[in-house]
Amino acid sequence: MNASSFYLIVIAIAALVLWRRTRAMYRPIKGNGVRLLLPILYVLLPSIPIILNPKAHAASWEWICALIFGFLLSIPLIWTTNYELRSDQHIYATKNRSFIIVFVIIFIIRFLLRDYLKWLGTETEAALFVTVALGYILPWRIVSFLKFRRIYKNRIYTNKESLQNNI
Repeated sequence: MNASSFYLIVIAIAALVLWRRTRAMYRPIKGNGVRLLLPILYVLLPSIPIILNPKAHAASWEWICALIFGFLLSIPLIWTTNYELRSDQHIYATKNRSFIIVFVIIFIIRFLLRDYLKWLGTETEAALFVTVALGYILPWRIVSFLKFRRIYKNRIYTNKESLQNNI
């Protein structure tokens, strides 16, 4: 795979994520929120062979730095991801344009860092970048799930309370 096809694939994936996220602002989130955790599986399962690749030679401090950097990238995503209960009693992702800006900035940072770290070798570079991705996707999606569940439980409690008042 040459560099241009790699960049096209990455841009297509980023565009798909942004499209899906902006669409979620206009459609209610179905179920109890477990679907919010699915991206963790989508990233984790294919990442395991990349991270455990014996050709990926990185010092332990590099792995730790990649995780910390990923966690730092998750903070703005966590701040800009919120949910709201609307008048139709469904939970929606809050309309937030700053999320899109944050996502694009993280995308640009990863591209710039990728060009800067070419000296690592392709296997090591891929493993560290997957570690960075896991470092921001895991906390972001888990906290998003917890935010959703808080609103979901309040909605159920409010519905039960209103039913008892109507009786």
